Amino acid sequence: MRKPARVLLAFGIVTSLHAEVLAGDHFWSGDWNLTLGGAGISAPSYEGADDRKLSFQPIISLGRQGAGPRFSSRNDSASIGLLETDAVRAGVAGRLIMKRDEDTSKDLEGLSEVKMGGELGGFVDVYPTDFLRLRGEARQGIRSHDGVVADVSADAFTDIAPDIQLSGGPRARYATSGYSKAYYGVNAAESAASGYSEYDPDGGWQSVGAGAALTWSATDRLSTSAFAEYKRLVGPAGESSLVQEGGSKNQVLVGVSASYKFGFSLD
Repeated sequence: MRKPARVLLAFGIVTSLHAEVLAGDHFWSGDWNLTLGGAGISAPSYEGADDRKLSFQPIISLGRQGAGPRFSSRNDSASIGLLETDAVRAGVAGRLIMKRDEDTSKDLEGLSEVKMGGELGGFVDVYPTDFLRLRGEARQGIRSHDGVVADVSADAFTDIAPDIQLSGGPRARYATSGYSKAYYGVNAAESAASGYSEYDPDGGWQSVGAGAALTWSATDRLSTSAFAEYKRLVGPAGESSLVQEGGSKNQVLVGVSASYKFGFSLD
């Protein structure tokens, strides 16, 4: 995001909070939604792998109640919306990063462990029309890596039945060298222990792809979804010896999810 956009976003958040203070309210006052759930996923055992595993992913989202329901995707990081308008939603976003080591896959034997940690940053959703959402996230790695990760996506969505929504669109990821080195780098010691060629990556675009989902709103608060995604590793990720010699650039993910939305108010 360019600097003017960051300034406008910060100004919008400060203006919104300042208006609430003048009105005699706390910035947290009002009606909120908390969405909790989980997803069962079949995906590559690690980013760049050619074997698969089953895993569970939590769904957590907190935001102010708007005039109507907001579109969300399983790709969205856990988030807290701080700024809400008809066309824009913005706030804090974070992800829990699980440990990656030789227990994750035998293909990782001899490589350094990626520690359990997280990523913390912000997100912006833009709704240019009532059937399209553009989203951008930027997150700083904590403990797992010291890079910055940016995810961008566009999702078109339409109701194919009163309670069933079809959605989908492109996704892409950009990351700095701290992320690339943690997940795709192979130093001399690791090369000798693992058999992979040495590789010292820079930052750059990591992947491009697309995803689609079919969502059933069983009630106003309970929803279930089936989804599928494809991504191709590119740049520093696709050129890694870990991917070239032991994995695959093509990554396919399928899964199902369920979530429940709780509504509450704060004074």
